[in-house]
Amino acid sequence: MKKNYFKLVTLLLVIIMSITAITGCSKNDAPTDENVANNGSNNNENKGEDTEENYDGKLVFEHSLELKYAKNFSVDYYKGGYKLIKVSDGSEILTIPEGMSVPAEIGENVIVLKAPVNNMLISSTPTMSLINSIGMLDRITLTTTERDDWYIDEVIEKMDSSAITFAGSYKTPDYEILTSYAPPFAVFSSMLNSTPEVGEKLKELKIPYMLDMASEEVHPLARVEWVKLYGALYDCEEKANEVFDAQVAYVDNLDTSKATDKTVAMFYITSKGNLHVRQGGDYMVKMLELAGAKYVFSDLNPDKTGTEKIEFEEFYNTAKDADYIIYIWSLGGKPKSLDDFLAKNELFKDLKAVKDGNVWCTTPDYFQISDTLGHMIKDMNDMLTLEDASVDSFQHLYRLK
Repeated sequence: MKKNYFKLVTLLLVIIMSITAITGCSKNDAPTDENVANNGSNNNENKGEDTEENYDGKLVFEHSLELKYAKNFSVDYYKGGYKLIKVSDGSEILTIPEGMSVPAEIGENVIVLKAPVNNMLISSTPTMSLINSIGMLDRITLTTTERDDWYIDEVIEKMDSSAITFAGSYKTPDYEILTSYAPPFAVFSSMLNSTPEVGEKLKELKIPYMLDMASEEVHPLARVEWVKLYGALYDCEEKANEVFDAQVAYVDNLDTSKATDKTVAMFYITSKGNLHVRQGGDYMVKMLELAGAKYVFSDLNPDKTGTEKIEFEEFYNTAKDADYIIYIWSLGGKPKSLDDFLAKNELFKDLKAVKDGNVWCTTPDYFQISDTLGHMIKDMNDMLTLEDASVDSFQHLYRLK
């Protein structure tokens, strides 16, 4: 009897413990009113972080601008519309969207520009051509190039209407005009490095500036790609991409098969009578190569850009059998005819290109433009390949007759 009694008690204890365990798990797993409230609150907060208004005054990285050729600038995009432009000279420019605050965590040397960026000083003619190509000349009020020295029609029109004012040369700006206009931002070419006192004065006047380093780019289409920097500055990236893609297309669609055996000499003569050829690593040499030709001075300092002064006899010995000559239009001489060209030196009459009638000259606007370098390369290719190369079919080259 006792044995059966203990069995019954044991069985009852087991049943009671099992029920307690089941009830306890159910209680722990079930969400309480407090947990439900907390979870709902967290979900709402997470959703709120995805809205743009919560990025005011914050720099939350989104993506970087994709570049194909350019090496001397970058653009980083942040949530809420902030953009950080970096240039290879160390300059950093942060653009602040309308209605947004300046982030507190930026460096002290970062130039802060609140959109829209207007009333700018542009002291680089190729930069002006890029800005013009995206329809943003209205943002510019000052230039350091005089009206009669411009070859970009739209800029001349703006100066004639006083929408753009000459503010002195980049070497000797008119500081009274700069003080009067008080531009919030200026862009100079790297030539400003030769006049550091101007840079110091600009800082004193609290006129922030950056150097357009496109001239340091090796690939010619990289110079065109700088249009994307100004597209980011003016919030017109789509138009900037269109301009760049159009110039790339000119090069991508070239047929260079008929030009591979053609040789070209490219040079100019200064006002002092010195002859300068492009060095082997220069971007204009790269343009010729993209057009399909071989540059006869390609072995001259192949790791350097710019020009090299050489003697006329040295030029003749290397260029005498060149199929083509491209004379670079310069202040030192602007040949309108073959006779003008031949008058520069008696050796020229014996050049093969002269005898064959293949002496060409760049148009006066060449050094003021960066937005159409792809078309310039196409002109070079047409010069090399078209049998009936009409002067009217070219935009940046003309044949000397």
